[in-house]
Formats: sequence, C-alpha cells, structure tokens
Amino acid sequence: MAFLFQTVHSPTGALDSLEAPDQGIRLTIARTGAEPVSLARRDAKGEWHGFLWRDGEVEKPAAGWGNHATVMGYFVHRLWKQESLYDGHPLKGGNHGFIRSHLFKDPEVDLSAGTLTYSVDPSEIPAEAYPYKVAMKLVYQLAGGSLVMSFHFENQEDHPVCLSFGWHPGFAVGSLESARLLLPPGTYRREMAPGDFLDGTIQEIQFAGGEMPFAKEHLPGSYLLDLAEVPERRFVLEAPSLGHRVECDYSACPFLTLWSNGDPFLCVEPCWGLPDSNPPVPFEQKKGIQKISPKGRLSASLKVTPSFLS
Repeated sequence: MAFLFQTVHSPTGALDSLEAPDQGIRLTIARTGAEPVSLARRDAKGEWHGFLWRDGEVEKPAAGWGNHATVMGYFVHRLWKQESLYDGHPLKGGNHGFIRSHLFKDPEVDLSAGTLTYSVDPSEIPAEAYPYKVAMKLVYQLAGGSLVMSFHFENQEDHPVCLSFGWHPGFAVGSLESARLLLPPGTYRREMAPGDFLDGTIQEIQFAGGEMPFAKEHLPGSYLLDLAEVPERRFVLEAPSLGHRVECDYSACPFLTLWSNGDPFLCVEPCWGLPDSNPPVPFEQKKGIQKISPKGRLSASLKVTPSFLS
C-alpha cells in the first residue's frame, strides 16, 4: 500500500501531511504540539472533506476555540492555580501541559507502515513542566481508513513516576443541535467538577445505550466520565448537517471528556487522567494519575474512523 508524505510551510510553522490514496484518507499534523489540524476523507466524487473543527485552518480565529485536536501531556486539563507539587518539586503549566506548545523536531516517517512518529526527549522538557526523565513518542498511523494514535512513555528513572495524558479532538458537526453522540451501554460515573476542578462528588448514570443522556447546553462546563463500568468503549458521532460520521474506538481509555463551547463542534476526548481537585492534592495523588514502574514503559492507543452517513 502506497503512502504519500510532504512537509509544507504555513504562517504558523511546518505542517506534515500523510496521505493514504488507496484508503482515501489524509492526515495533517502541525509541528507545534504535534497536533492534527486536518483529518480528511475523499467522498465518492473524489472531493476531500475535513472532519475536524476548522479543519485545515491553522491561523488562530479572532474569537472562540482556536485548536483542532490538542495533545495533552504530561498532565491533562487543569492544575489548581496552574501549579502543583510533585514529590515536593514545583510543577507549573497551563491547560493540558507543555506538549500543546512544544515545537517538535522532524517526525520519523515510515511510508511502508504509514506512520509519523514525534518524539520528546527528557532533555527537552522544561524543568518547571515536569521534574523527571520520561521520554515520549507519539505515533500516528493511517490504517484501514482509520487514524490510529499511540502514546509511548519510557521512564528513565530508577523510581516510579506519575503522569497523565490524552487527546482533545474537536469534531466538526455543522450544527451542534442536530448532532448525535451515540454511547454504548454501561454505568457512567460522572466526576463533578464545578469551576473545572473535581469536588469529590460522583453522579452515576445507568445507561442502556443510544444518544447521549447529557444536555448539550451544559457542554461548556464539560462532562468528565469514568468508563470503568462501560465494557464496550466505542462512541459514534453523527453530524447530519455535514453528512459526517466518526467512530471513536477508545477501548483502552479509562476516562472520557465531552466538551463544546457552543460552536458547531463536539470534543470527544480520550483521557488517561483527570483535572486537579478543589482543594488540590499533590500531583502524585491526583485522581486518575497513571504510574510507570522504575525503568518501565507505558503505552496506550486509540482509533478514529471518519466516514459518511448514508
């Protein structure tokens, strides 16, 4: 199977494009944040359709959410007052950690496997952003008409480390009102977070499956969902006004965040972690924190499949 790769220069920096012509799918990544800025599919007429919010538009808008599919790490969402203590080490950072603003080097391109790999060496991590030597590789692959995204962390320390990570994709829906997010059956444990910080309250929702039972008018406040009792973690977003369908296979993901600011997009976010709590706790005690053994590794993957409604 042939893949096409090119790097183009935009007003905001280098963009890496990987296309699978036989699959009719194309991915474009911004070097800043290793963030997908376009996930596009060809229709039966051969025309490209972008599935992300502001798909392909790399310059910031005058107002509103200016990202497309933010990569989160080495923590997710928010820290209390944008700071924390990790084993006594000060840790500071804005929403979602330093990765979103990190300028990545040239990716490793494998045109036989259809992959782009972006790396973070511990020497590149700002001291205030994360105190320990943990390397990260972020792999994007086009396979079978899907985007497969994998996180790989390597702990280079002789002691355990803690971190969290995830992905913040916003999918274009054309009309938020008509969009449908279909959830599998299970018991969803909603972590309540007034003001974007956990308050320790949990709401259990036993759900038979179907269109999400969450009011769209409250999406700006986010729905943080523990998926421990949701066996089949596959979520389908349908956007009738665009004719789009996106299947999100988050089988290995422990938490799901749903968010929109009211514009015509919906973020369906796989998360390996949760935001800080109020009152805050030390970083290593944060709820949902992931642990890596001494000299150990941690990997996790997800798959997103864009298609068209019949």
